[in-house]
Amino acid sequence: MAKSLRELCGADFPLFAFSHCRDVVAAVSRAGGFGVLGCSTFTPEQLDEELKWIGEHVDGKPFGVDIIIPENIPAASRRTIDDLAAAIPPEQLGFVRELLARHDVTLTAEEAIDRSLAPLILPDIGQELLEVAFRHPIRFVANALGLAPPRMIELGRRHGVAVGALCGAADHAVRQVEAGVDIVIAQGSEAGGHTGEVSTLVLVPEVVRAVDKAGSVPILAAGGIMNGRQMAGCMAMGAAGVWTGSVWLATPESGLSPVLQQKIVEAGSRDTVRSKARTGKYSRQLRSDWHRAWDAPGAPGTLPMPLMGMVAEAAFGRITREAERGHAGARALASYFMGQGIGLVDQIASATSIVQQFKEDFADAVGSLLPHLAGE
Repeated sequence: MAKSLRELCGADFPLFAFSHCRDVVAAVSRAGGFGVLGCSTFTPEQLDEELKWIGEHVDGKPFGVDIIIPENIPAASRRTIDDLAAAIPPEQLGFVRELLARHDVTLTAEEAIDRSLAPLILPDIGQELLEVAFRHPIRFVANALGLAPPRMIELGRRHGVAVGALCGAADHAVRQVEAGVDIVIAQGSEAGGHTGEVSTLVLVPEVVRAVDKAGSVPILAAGGIMNGRQMAGCMAMGAAGVWTGSVWLATPESGLSPVLQQKIVEAGSRDTVRSKARTGKYSRQLRSDWHRAWDAPGAPGTLPMPLMGMVAEAAFGRITREAERGHAGARALASYFMGQGIGLVDQIASATSIVQQFKEDFADAVGSLLPHLAGE
């Protein structure tokens, strides 16, 4: 019989909240959820500082980390930042500068490549982040973009930390269980960021069935989940809890640009796109003029990871800064990773209030089913 999430990582209310912002992580854990810090944007030194701060601000409540240790990134075989930068073709660099210029945004040649991003998605840096994370009182560690590496599972066993992994297909989930993970996160195509093609409604029961045959472990449902009623529905399908991300973007704690937060409030569920034009792998983002340009006839092909990210993040850094100054052309280009669930967001709300609303909606959903079950 599978261990419960409470036994594995101390989660009382199984609402897992993924965020790159420590304030969201701490607020969710304090409120009774389970905060998970996304680590892909940090150096090892920065991660050490972030986790120390979180440990001091969760009132003893559990929290975890999500670390990207990619299973397969061919372009990353060029080991240095300079080698990676040199591998970016002039065609794509020129296209980006011309695209921004059409929106009256200037990007100089010196600004056109983000050299800070590349090492953070290379396996060696991921391993360093992993070692840093285990110096802190984390209760859970998740891996994205492939099979959880042996070192992660080894450290998890040694320190009594639950290991999880994201997957977008049932056969991927089976591989993760066979590799030794304790928790599988079944992420449907509605989700923000890197995601597969199968919807949450279909994926969750598929993964539950497949994992039960492979050796039962708890399943977290992910993808488009923005409230407690959806959470109850996913748990009715066999999930032990939910993994959420986009719902925390429209919070004061998230640190997301106010321009992007306003675009979230204005957006509907059809205003996102699954595209390679940000990282080089398919990820769901808010659709903007950036994506329309890359999809237009005559556009150059997107680059593989991590090269595409080095180009895109350099551009989006400039785009966001200009948009925050009220630049209309930059606002039309502005985008971020977010899922289809943003169609359910109509206001900015605190992370604490969102956790409480999840609890209330969950209880209401479960309670509303009882009369139907009783035949009333």
